[in-house]
Amino acid sequence: MNKKIVLAGGCFWGLEELIRKQPGVIDTTVGYTGGEVEDPTYENHQGHAEAVEITYDAEKTSYQKLLDFFFQIHDPTTLNRQGNDIGTSYRSAVFYGNEEEKKEAEKFIRLVNDSKRWKGPVVTTLEPLRKFYPAEDYHQKYLQKNPGGYTCHTLYFDSYLK
Repeated sequence: MNKKIVLAGGCFWGLEELIRKQPGVIDTTVGYTGGEVEDPTYENHQGHAEAVEITYDAEKTSYQKLLDFFFQIHDPTTLNRQGNDIGTSYRSAVFYGNEEEKKEAEKFIRLVNDSKRWKGPVVTTLEPLRKFYPAEDYHQKYLQKNPGGYTCHTLYFDSYLK
């Protein structure tokens, strides 16, 4: 059964590139969510976060495993920032589709905080997923098309799951 999760953690190019390679991930789409602008564009997406919509096979991976990887590849303790990218567009956020996903994300954030791997507390927001707007075509699979392109994402830690 295919499911979706929407995550934001800085520039969507780097996030997408690392997540798309995870077992069970079927497809990724970069875009904008969490703001008020209707039909946002790269030039006009105030309030929206750059995010990745991930379609995954729930028989091969899980919401929890994707959250685990997400918290390994970006710094969830920097408010509205990843690397050189600064502003609310680059906030760390989990966009949940229902209360069960919200509770699972809350639990995972506690796990990350309890791990003490980061110097500060997690500032990742939990926001209801209202509408996801796919970004322009030239942003899709950007680092596959431009292998030397900019990214601020890397694998910081191993799994939080024991």
